[in-house]
Amino acid sequence: MHLSGLELRDFRRYEHVELAVGPGVTVLEGSNGAGKTTLLEAVAWVALGRSFRGVGDAALVRDGCDHAIVRAIVDDDGRRQNLDAELRAAGRNRVLVNGHPLARTRDRLDLLRVTVFTPDDLALVKGGPAGRRDYLDDLLGVLAPRYEAARADYEKVLRHRNALLKGGARGADAATTLDVFDDQLARAGAELVRGRLRLVERLGPEMETAYAHLAGRPATIAGRYDAEWAPDGVDPDGAEGALRDALARLRSKEIDRGVTLAGPHRDEWRLLLDGLDTRSHASQGEQRCLALALRLGGHAVCRATIDATPVLLLDDVFSELDDARAAALATALPEGQTLITTASALPPIVVPELHLRVVAGTLRRERAE
Repeated sequence: MHLSGLELRDFRRYEHVELAVGPGVTVLEGSNGAGKTTLLEAVAWVALGRSFRGVGDAALVRDGCDHAIVRAIVDDDGRRQNLDAELRAAGRNRVLVNGHPLARTRDRLDLLRVTVFTPDDLALVKGGPAGRRDYLDDLLGVLAPRYEAARADYEKVLRHRNALLKGGARGADAATTLDVFDDQLARAGAELVRGRLRLVERLGPEMETAYAHLAGRPATIAGRYDAEWAPDGVDPDGAEGALRDALARLRSKEIDRGVTLAGPHRDEWRLLLDGLDTRSHASQGEQRCLALALRLGGHAVCRATIDATPVLLLDDVFSELDDARAAALATALPEGQTLITTASALPPIVVPELHLRVVAGTLRRERAE
């Protein structure tokens, strides 16, 4: 599965651009602000239905326009698939896959899968728990649609429950409604937690392998999953009951504070390097290696689970690394389609199938090897 063609109209700074790529390595070189990342953002949008830069779809529409067009051609083992999307500055998007409306966002996973590397990945290691929760949940959604469904159900119930709590949640009717919300929240939350725990277990060995290659030394990497609602540790089989009990136990406090205090939206996945918390005890270089190992580990788990290789999108990652780590990353990249943006020279081991220069929203072919 790989992207073979991409067309954008009025997407960010691009009035119109077409990109044809092969199944190997494509390098997009250009100065800062030239529009390199936008191309990766568009590819990721095809797979994810959202920007990996954390902005809404309205921000993807070129200034002064009311909509943007994204067209993509995906080669799936010799079978051609097409996505045609109209992203609106206001209102709902219109997305067609092979000429048919996209029924659910998660159905696009059958079209294309991607693994995105960005310099901001360092926040996965040194930042707060929300980024690590999102990393796990995003990867779970790629591995199995039921986890994306559980995440969507959980977030929907959480919004409604918080709105009720914020309004005071007094009286018999409110208590009955909270009982219903508690049951729904516990059911969806437990499914999400079970998926996270399985994924954390699978990620450990893959991360250790990747880290050893990148850092040039073996290391023990562990992930500790902490949940305040299960202070003695989370039992996957008993997660639903434990979460339901915690919601009941905390109800009066939640009504006073107007917010849900128990659930996977507050859980923490702590990363330990040789037994030490990486947020406080790892050096900048160790944290950066671990962030890359997270992405490589997730890519390996995805490839093994779905029997397909996601497209690698590397957004100016090599510029953040010293020569040794840059060379190590280049040799650690798995086979498959890879799109790399850069403002400077890449390690010599990176031999692109296609090399494009990006200048002010235009593309020029440099060379093919």
